[in-house]
Amino acid sequence: MSSLTYKSKLVRKTFFVTVLFLPLISFSQRVDLDRFKFSSQYRSLPAFHLDSSYRTYHVSVEASRLMQGYVSGMSPEKSVIMEGWKKLNKNGHLTIQVKLEDLLPQSFSVKEREEIIKDRAGKETGRRKLYSQEVVYTFSAFADIADYKGAHIENIVLADRNYKQVYKSPEFAIRRIAEAYFLVNSLTINEQLYKNCVNRAMNYLNKRINEDFGYAERTVTDHMWIVGNKKHPEYQAHRRAFLTMSEVLFSISANRPLDGVREPMKTAIDYFESIKRKYPSTSKHDRKLRYASYFNLATLYYYLDDPQAMKKEASALILNDYDAKDGKALEASALYLKNLFIQTNLDSRHFAIDTTRFKGPGETAAVAIKK
Repeated sequence: MSSLTYKSKLVRKTFFVTVLFLPLISFSQRVDLDRFKFSSQYRSLPAFHLDSSYRTYHVSVEASRLMQGYVSGMSPEKSVIMEGWKKLNKNGHLTIQVKLEDLLPQSFSVKEREEIIKDRAGKETGRRKLYSQEVVYTFSAFADIADYKGAHIENIVLADRNYKQVYKSPEFAIRRIAEAYFLVNSLTINEQLYKNCVNRAMNYLNKRINEDFGYAERTVTDHMWIVGNKKHPEYQAHRRAFLTMSEVLFSISANRPLDGVREPMKTAIDYFESIKRKYPSTSKHDRKLRYASYFNLATLYYYLDDPQAMKKEASALILNDYDAKDGKALEASALYLKNLFIQTNLDSRHFAIDTTRFKGPGETAAVAIKK
């Protein structure tokens, strides 16, 4: 056999082996991860640290003399609801004093707009000018929060005069009607604008006091990463594990402790742990599979109120060297949760609150948080 013939057969054999095993090589280097959503529930914890015996509040609203008539029919104090606290008519642990200032017009102007008139065929048949009045106005409001001992706790700006708001009138064919519109209808317009401003201010107040002091129930949607390749050997097992965890997470209530909630998920947790050992190499395929395990377990532990276990998975995700930024974000969330528990002297975001049992200052308080 000539050297040339031997080399030719060797090349063909090498080519045949390469083609035969190429799909297996390619498959071992590729894994797709799909985002699978789930929902769960927890109770938000207050950002402000207060005396743990403070669980009642009352709200008072003070308006300027000029605006008093508008406020009297609104009762804005009724819209202030602090989750997890008992609202009293007076003498609460916290006093929320709202001050609503005047609605002040700043400037008046007339805007002109030219309208093209067309027939049914779309052909221009004429033009006309329309006029509207624009009024720039400002509003100011703030809330002072203090305890029943007189200690100042927080001041919240609800509306600032630096924020210029604009009222635009309907359009008119006559300029003078537009120029006089606000003046002629000032009582009605001022009342509506003022009510809108007050409602926005009270909505913002509600948002802030619940972030700072409230125990609101939160229903959230989050996600995990699950194998998307149907031919991948972990495809079915990944989905079964996610289904198990998502069903348990969905059943969690902010009003119930997490006692025994891990037991139904033990098999799923063990499965994601086993993936880390089953695919130990530094190939992209293996790192990506391990990434899913670290990410999914860290996310799970966040909703199980376990910042220590979450931090462990997040740190391992960073060292895994695949989408390390996700690990850093999860690590930050774990630290935030840990500090939140320290600040509030709690170790869970899942417990019942019976606000009917809370008493104001000087009264005998019952235990109303059931952990």
